[in-house]
Amino acid sequence: MLTTIKMTLTASALALATAGSAFAAAHANPEVGGAEMFADKNIIENAVNSPIHTTLVAAVKAAGLVETLSGEGPFTVFAPTDAAFAALPAGTVEILVMPENKATLTEILTCHVVGAGVMSDAIAGMIADDNGSHPVETLGGCVLQAKMDGDMITLTDEMGGVATVTVADVKQSNGVIHVIDAVLLPGADDAMGDSMDSSMNDSMEMENPMVGGAEMLASKDIIDNAVNSPIHTTLVAAVQAADLVETLKGPGPFTVFAPTDNAFAALPDGTVETLLKPENKATLQKVLTAHVVAGAVTAEDLIAATRKSHDGFYHFNAVSGDALSAKSTRSGRVFIFDESGNAYEVTTANVMQSNGVIHVVEGVLLPR
Repeated sequence: MLTTIKMTLTASALALATAGSAFAAAHANPEVGGAEMFADKNIIENAVNSPIHTTLVAAVKAAGLVETLSGEGPFTVFAPTDAAFAALPAGTVEILVMPENKATLTEILTCHVVGAGVMSDAIAGMIADDNGSHPVETLGGCVLQAKMDGDMITLTDEMGGVATVTVADVKQSNGVIHVIDAVLLPGADDAMGDSMDSSMNDSMEMENPMVGGAEMLASKDIIDNAVNSPIHTTLVAAVQAADLVETLKGPGPFTVFAPTDNAFAALPDGTVETLLKPENKATLQKVLTAHVVAGAVTAEDLIAATRKSHDGFYHFNAVSGDALSAKSTRSGRVFIFDESGNAYEVTTANVMQSNGVIHVVEGVLLPR
Protein backbone atom coordinates (compact mmCIF):
# COMPACT_ATOMS: atom_id res chain seq x y z
CA MET A 1 0.00 0.00 0.00
CA LEU A 2 2.85 2.31 0.78
CA THR A 3 5.55 0.33 -0.96
CA THR A 4 6.67 3.38 -2.89
CA ILE A 5 7.20 5.39 0.28
CA LYS A 6 10.70 5.49 1.67
CA MET A 7 10.74 3.92 5.14
CA THR A 8 14.37 4.56 6.15
CA LEU A 9 14.72 6.25 9.53
CA THR A 10 17.44 8.78 10.19
CA ALA A 11 19.72 8.37 13.18
CA SER A 12 18.25 11.51 14.71
CA ALA A 13 14.72 10.11 14.43
CA LEU A 14 15.80 6.96 16.26
CA ALA A 15 17.35 9.09 18.99
CA LEU A 16 14.15 11.09 19.27
CA ALA A 17 12.08 7.93 19.54
CA THR A 18 14.24 6.63 22.41
CA ALA A 19 13.99 9.92 24.28
CA GLY A 20 10.24 10.01 23.65
CA SER A 21 9.66 6.57 25.19
CA ALA A 22 10.80 7.67 28.65
CA PHE A 23 8.64 10.80 28.44
CA ALA A 24 5.57 8.79 27.35
CA ALA A 25 5.78 6.52 30.36
CA ALA A 26 5.69 9.41 32.82
CA HIS A 27 2.81 11.54 31.52
CA ALA A 28 -0.95 11.02 31.25
CA ASN A 29 -2.63 11.41 27.87
CA PRO A 30 -4.27 14.76 27.13
CA GLU A 31 -7.84 14.96 25.84
CA VAL A 32 -8.44 15.99 22.21
CA GLY A 33 -11.54 18.00 21.38
CA GLY A 34 -12.92 17.07 24.78
CA ALA A 35 -12.58 13.34 24.07
CA GLU A 36 -10.47 10.93 26.05
CA MET A 37 -7.49 9.44 24.21
CA PHE A 38 -6.31 5.95 25.18
CA ALA A 39 -2.63 5.05 25.09
CA ASP A 40 -3.53 1.38 24.61
CA LYS A 41 -5.43 2.15 21.39
CA ASN A 42 -3.82 2.76 18.01
CA ILE A 43 -3.67 5.95 15.97
CA ILE A 44 -6.76 5.18 13.91
CA GLU A 45 -8.88 4.13 16.89
CA ASN A 46 -8.09 7.32 18.79
CA ALA A 47 -8.49 9.54 15.72
CA VAL A 48 -11.95 8.09 15.11
CA ASN A 49 -12.83 9.02 18.70
CA SER A 50 -11.71 12.65 18.25
CA PRO A 51 -14.60 15.02 17.41
CA ILE A 52 -12.19 17.50 15.79
CA HIS A 53 -10.58 15.04 13.36
CA THR A 54 -13.52 13.83 11.28
CA THR A 55 -12.06 15.22 8.05
CA LEU A 56 -8.66 13.64 8.71
CA VAL A 57 -10.28 10.27 9.36
CA ALA A 58 -12.33 10.52 6.16
CA ALA A 59 -9.21 11.44 4.21
CA VAL A 60 -7.20 8.55 5.68
CA LYS A 61 -9.99 6.16 4.66
CA ALA A 62 -10.16 7.62 1.13
CA ALA A 63 -6.38 7.24 0.78
CA GLY A 64 -6.47 3.62 1.92
CA LEU A 65 -4.15 4.30 4.85
CA VAL A 66 -6.26 2.86 7.69
CA GLU A 67 -4.46 -0.48 7.74
CA THR A 68 -1.05 1.19 7.60
CA LEU A 69 -1.72 3.58 10.49
CA SER A 70 -3.30 0.77 12.50
CA GLY A 71 -0.08 -1.20 12.07
CA GLU A 72 2.79 -1.79 14.44
CA GLY A 73 4.64 1.44 13.69
CA PRO A 74 5.79 3.32 15.62
CA PHE A 75 4.57 6.47 13.88
CA THR A 76 4.36 10.14 14.74
CA VAL A 77 1.29 11.77 13.18
CA PHE A 78 0.94 15.55 13.00
CA ALA A 79 -2.87 15.61 12.91
CA PRO A 80 -4.63 18.63 11.34
CA THR A 81 -8.00 19.48 12.84
CA ASP A 82 -11.27 19.86 10.97
CA ALA A 83 -10.75 23.64 11.17
CA ALA A 84 -7.34 23.23 9.51
CA PHE A 85 -8.85 21.40 6.57
CA ALA A 86 -11.71 23.92 6.39
CA ALA A 87 -9.13 26.71 5.99
CA LEU A 88 -7.95 25.26 2.66
CA PRO A 89 -9.39 26.86 -0.50
CA ALA A 90 -13.04 25.98 -1.00
CA GLY A 91 -13.52 22.61 -2.65
CA THR A 92 -9.99 21.34 -1.95
CA VAL A 93 -10.96 18.54 0.42
CA GLU A 94 -13.81 17.39 -1.79
CA ILE A 95 -11.41 17.15 -4.73
CA LEU A 96 -8.67 15.39 -2.78
CA VAL A 97 -10.96 12.56 -1.68
CA MET A 98 -11.98 11.80 -5.27
CA PRO A 99 -10.69 8.34 -6.33
CA GLU A 100 -8.66 9.81 -9.21
CA ASN A 101 -6.71 11.96 -6.74
CA LYS A 102 -5.83 9.14 -4.33
CA ALA A 103 -2.07 9.37 -5.03
CA THR A 104 -2.04 13.10 -4.30
CA LEU A 105 -4.09 12.65 -1.14
CA THR A 106 -1.76 9.86 0.02
CA GLU A 107 1.28 12.07 -0.53
CA ILE A 108 -0.24 14.95 1.43
CA LEU A 109 -1.34 12.74 4.34
CA THR A 110 1.99 10.91 4.59
CA CYS A 111 3.74 14.27 4.73
CA HIS A 112 2.18 14.41 8.20
CA VAL A 113 3.70 11.09 9.28
CA VAL A 114 7.17 10.30 10.62
CA GLY A 115 8.42 6.72 10.85
CA ALA A 116 9.22 6.87 14.59
CA GLY A 117 7.43 7.72 17.82
CA VAL A 118 8.71 11.23 18.59
CA MET A 119 7.61 13.13 21.70
CA SER A 120 7.56 16.91 21.94
CA ASP A 121 10.45 17.26 24.38
CA ALA A 122 12.67 15.31 21.99
CA ILE A 123 11.62 17.54 19.09
CA ALA A 124 12.35 20.64 21.15
CA GLY A 125 15.77 19.24 22.04
CA MET A 126 16.67 18.60 18.41
CA ILE A 127 15.52 22.11 17.48
CA ALA A 128 17.84 23.54 20.14
CA ASP A 129 20.71 21.32 19.00
CA ASP A 130 20.22 22.47 15.39
CA ASN A 131 20.31 26.18 16.27
CA GLY A 132 16.58 26.77 16.04
CA SER A 133 15.46 24.70 13.06
CA HIS A 134 15.42 20.90 12.76
CA PRO A 135 14.55 19.12 9.48
CA VAL A 136 11.89 16.43 9.90
CA GLU A 137 11.80 13.78 7.18
CA THR A 138 8.33 12.34 6.59
CA LEU A 139 7.13 9.11 5.04
CA GLY A 140 5.59 11.16 2.21
CA GLY A 141 9.06 12.23 1.08
CA CYS A 142 8.71 15.89 2.08
CA VAL A 143 10.85 17.60 4.69
CA LEU A 144 9.32 19.77 7.39
CA GLN A 145 11.24 22.35 9.40
CA ALA A 146 10.53 22.15 13.13
CA LYS A 147 11.05 25.39 15.08
CA MET A 148 10.04 26.95 18.39
CA ASP A 149 7.66 29.89 18.70
CA GLY A 150 7.95 30.72 22.36
CA ASP A 151 7.16 27.42 24.05
CA MET A 152 5.15 26.12 21.06
CA ILE A 153 6.51 23.82 18.35
CA THR A 154 5.83 24.90 14.77
CA LEU A 155 6.26 23.03 11.51
CA THR A 156 6.97 24.75 8.21
CA ASP A 157 6.05 22.78 5.10
CA GLU A 158 7.66 22.86 1.64
CA MET A 159 5.17 25.53 0.50
CA GLY A 160 6.14 27.85 3.35
CA GLY A 161 2.96 27.15 5.33
CA VAL A 162 3.29 27.05 9.11
CA ALA A 163 1.38 24.80 11.51
CA THR A 164 1.53 25.02 15.30
CA VAL A 165 1.34 22.00 17.59
CA THR A 166 -1.69 22.82 19.74
CA VAL A 167 -1.95 19.50 21.63
CA ALA A 168 1.27 17.54 22.01
CA ASP A 169 2.16 14.02 23.11
CA VAL A 170 -1.11 12.15 22.64
CA LYS A 171 0.34 8.68 23.19
CA GLN A 172 -0.86 5.73 21.09
CA SER A 173 -0.17 2.01 21.22
CA ASN A 174 1.70 2.43 17.93
CA GLY A 175 3.21 5.89 18.29
CA VAL A 176 2.12 9.42 19.13
CA ILE A 177 -0.19 12.10 17.75
CA HIS A 178 0.52 15.84 17.88
CA VAL A 179 -2.53 17.95 16.99
CA ILE A 180 -1.75 20.83 14.58
CA ASP A 181 -3.76 23.82 13.37
CA ALA A 182 -2.92 23.73 9.64
CA VAL A 183 -2.54 21.23 6.83
CA LEU A 184 1.07 20.60 5.77
CA LEU A 185 1.66 20.48 2.01
CA PRO A 186 4.45 19.01 -0.11
CA GLY A 187 6.27 21.21 -2.62
CA ALA A 188 4.12 22.38 -5.54
CA ASP A 189 5.92 20.25 -8.12
CA ASP A 190 5.24 17.10 -6.10
CA ALA A 191 1.80 17.74 -4.68
CA MET A 192 -0.41 18.44 -7.69
CA GLY A 193 -0.53 16.31 -10.80
CA ASP A 194 -2.24 17.37 -14.03
CA SER A 195 -5.54 15.75 -13.05
CA MET A 196 -5.49 17.50 -9.68
CA ASP A 197 -4.74 20.87 -11.29
CA SER A 198 -7.68 20.37 -13.60
CA SER A 199 -9.99 19.41 -10.75
CA MET A 200 -8.87 22.36 -8.66
CA ASN A 201 -9.53 24.75 -11.51
CA ASP A 202 -12.99 23.29 -12.01
CA SER A 203 -13.77 23.71 -8.32
CA MET A 204 -12.42 27.25 -8.07
CA GLU A 205 -14.38 28.15 -11.23
CA MET A 206 -17.57 27.51 -9.25
CA GLU A 207 -16.38 29.05 -5.98
CA ASN A 208 -14.65 32.24 -7.18
CA PRO A 209 -16.25 35.46 -5.95
CA MET A 210 -17.57 37.95 -8.48
CA VAL A 211 -15.80 41.30 -8.85
CA GLY A 212 -17.83 44.37 -9.70
CA GLY A 213 -20.68 42.07 -10.68
CA ALA A 214 -18.52 40.24 -13.22
CA GLU A 215 -17.69 36.54 -13.11
CA MET A 216 -14.07 35.70 -12.44
CA LEU A 217 -12.80 32.43 -13.93
CA ALA A 218 -10.01 30.50 -12.20
CA SER A 219 -9.03 28.99 -15.55
CA LYS A 220 -8.06 32.46 -16.81
CA ASP A 221 -4.97 34.44 -15.89
CA ILE A 222 -4.68 37.67 -13.91
CA ILE A 223 -4.83 39.94 -16.95
CA ASP A 224 -7.78 38.18 -18.58
CA ASN A 225 -9.83 38.43 -15.39
CA ALA A 226 -8.78 42.02 -14.67
CA VAL A 227 -9.86 43.05 -18.16
CA ASN A 228 -13.26 41.51 -17.43
CA SER A 229 -13.69 43.48 -14.18
CA PRO A 230 -15.74 46.68 -14.62
CA ILE A 231 -14.14 48.22 -11.51
CA HIS A 232 -10.51 47.79 -12.62
CA THR A 233 -10.35 49.77 -15.85
CA THR A 234 -7.73 52.19 -14.49
CA LEU A 235 -5.56 49.35 -13.21
CA VAL A 236 -5.71 47.60 -16.59
CA ALA A 237 -4.79 50.83 -18.40
CA ALA A 238 -1.87 51.36 -16.02
CA VAL A 239 -0.61 47.79 -16.46
CA GLN A 240 -0.73 48.26 -20.23
CA ALA A 241 1.11 51.60 -20.04
CA ALA A 242 3.78 50.02 -17.83
CA ASP A 243 4.29 47.09 -20.23
CA LEU A 244 3.48 44.59 -17.50
CA VAL A 245 0.81 42.66 -19.40
CA GLU A 246 3.14 39.87 -20.55
CA THR A 247 4.62 39.53 -17.06
CA LEU A 248 1.24 39.17 -15.35
CA LYS A 249 0.10 36.69 -17.97
CA GLY A 250 3.14 34.55 -17.17
CA PRO A 251 3.15 31.33 -15.14
CA GLY A 252 3.73 33.05 -11.80
CA PRO A 253 2.23 32.35 -9.42
CA PHE A 254 1.54 35.92 -8.34
CA THR A 255 -0.56 37.56 -5.67
CA VAL A 256 -1.99 40.89 -6.82
CA PHE A 257 -3.56 43.44 -4.50
CA ALA A 258 -5.78 45.12 -7.07
CA PRO A 259 -6.92 48.71 -6.42
CA THR A 260 -10.33 49.63 -7.81
CA ASP A 261 -11.12 52.57 -10.09
CA ASN A 262 -12.37 54.43 -7.00
CA ALA A 263 -9.01 53.80 -5.31
CA PHE A 264 -7.14 55.44 -8.18
CA ALA A 265 -9.70 58.27 -8.32
CA ALA A 266 -8.98 59.02 -4.64
CA LEU A 267 -5.36 59.94 -5.45
CA PRO A 268 -4.54 63.66 -5.75
CA ASP A 269 -5.87 65.26 -8.94
CA GLY A 270 -3.69 64.54 -11.98
CA THR A 271 -1.73 61.70 -10.35
CA VAL A 272 -3.00 58.96 -12.64
CA GLU A 273 -2.64 61.08 -15.76
CA THR A 274 0.95 61.91 -14.80
CA LEU A 275 1.85 58.29 -14.08
CA LEU A 276 0.51 57.17 -17.46
CA LYS A 277 2.85 59.46 -19.38
CA PRO A 278 5.64 57.56 -21.23
CA GLU A 279 8.38 59.48 -19.44
CA ASN A 280 7.06 58.20 -16.09
CA LYS A 281 6.99 54.54 -17.08
CA ALA A 282 9.64 53.51 -14.53
CA THR A 283 7.74 55.17 -11.68
CA LEU A 284 4.49 53.57 -12.81
CA GLN A 285 6.14 50.14 -12.91
CA LYS A 286 7.40 50.61 -9.35
CA VAL A 287 3.97 51.64 -8.10
CA LEU A 288 2.24 48.71 -9.80
CA THR A 289 4.77 46.07 -8.78
CA ALA A 290 4.38 47.32 -5.20
CA HIS A 291 0.99 45.58 -5.47
CA VAL A 292 2.42 42.23 -6.61
CA VAL A 293 3.85 39.47 -4.42
CA ALA A 294 5.61 36.35 -5.66
CA GLY A 295 3.62 33.21 -4.91
CA ALA A 296 -0.09 32.57 -4.39
CA VAL A 297 -0.96 33.96 -0.95
CA THR A 298 -4.56 33.53 0.19
CA ALA A 299 -6.37 35.63 2.76
CA GLU A 300 -6.22 32.62 5.09
CA ASP A 301 -2.43 32.56 4.69
CA LEU A 302 -2.25 36.24 5.64
CA ILE A 303 -4.56 35.81 8.62
CA ALA A 304 -2.61 32.81 9.89
CA ALA A 305 0.67 34.70 9.53
CA THR A 306 -0.61 37.75 11.41
CA ARG A 307 -1.88 35.61 14.26
CA LYS A 308 1.43 33.84 14.63
CA SER A 309 3.48 37.05 14.64
CA HIS A 310 4.66 38.75 17.80
CA ASP A 311 3.34 42.20 16.88
CA GLY A 312 0.12 41.21 15.11
CA PHE A 313 1.50 42.15 11.70
CA TYR A 314 2.76 39.96 8.88
CA HIS A 315 5.61 41.77 7.12
CA PHE A 316 6.55 40.82 3.55
CA ASN A 317 8.00 42.32 0.38
CA ALA A 318 6.38 43.10 -2.94
CA VAL A 319 8.06 42.27 -6.26
CA SER A 320 9.19 45.91 -6.38
CA GLY A 321 11.20 45.33 -3.21
CA ASP A 322 8.91 47.60 -1.22
CA ALA A 323 7.72 46.50 2.21
CA LEU A 324 4.08 45.61 2.83
CA SER A 325 2.38 44.52 6.03
CA ALA A 326 -0.86 42.69 6.68
CA LYS A 327 -3.04 42.88 9.78
CA SER A 328 -6.25 40.98 10.47
CA THR A 329 -9.16 41.49 12.83
CA ARG A 330 -10.79 38.84 14.98
CA SER A 331 -13.67 38.72 12.52
CA GLY A 332 -11.28 37.89 9.67
CA ARG A 333 -11.04 41.26 7.92
CA VAL A 334 -7.63 41.85 6.33
CA PHE A 335 -5.86 45.20 5.93
CA ILE A 336 -2.73 45.87 3.87
CA PHE A 337 -0.29 48.60 4.93
CA ASP A 338 2.06 50.26 2.45
CA GLU A 339 5.43 51.92 3.11
CA SER A 340 3.75 55.30 3.42
CA GLY A 341 1.72 54.09 6.39
CA ASN A 342 -1.58 53.87 4.54
CA ALA A 343 -3.87 50.95 5.42
CA TYR A 344 -6.44 49.59 2.99
CA GLU A 345 -8.94 46.79 3.48
CA VAL A 346 -9.13 43.74 1.25
CA THR A 347 -12.73 44.05 0.12
CA THR A 348 -12.85 40.93 -2.07
CA ALA A 349 -10.40 38.16 -1.21
CA ASN A 350 -9.25 34.95 -2.86
CA VAL A 351 -10.19 35.61 -6.47
CA MET A 352 -8.32 32.60 -7.80
CA GLN A 353 -6.48 32.78 -11.13
CA SER A 354 -4.72 30.23 -13.30
CA ASN A 355 -1.45 31.95 -12.35
CA GLY A 356 -2.13 33.12 -8.82
CA VAL A 357 -4.70 35.05 -6.82
CA ILE A 358 -6.18 38.56 -6.77
CA HIS A 359 -7.30 40.42 -3.66
CA VAL A 360 -9.30 43.57 -4.37
CA VAL A 361 -8.17 46.49 -2.20
CA GLU A 362 -9.82 49.82 -1.57
CA GLY A 363 -6.70 51.96 -1.97
CA VAL A 364 -3.51 52.34 -3.99
CA LEU A 365 -0.42 51.04 -2.17
CA LEU A 366 2.34 53.61 -2.49
CA PRO A 367 6.09 53.12 -2.10
CA ARG A 368 7.81 55.57 0.20
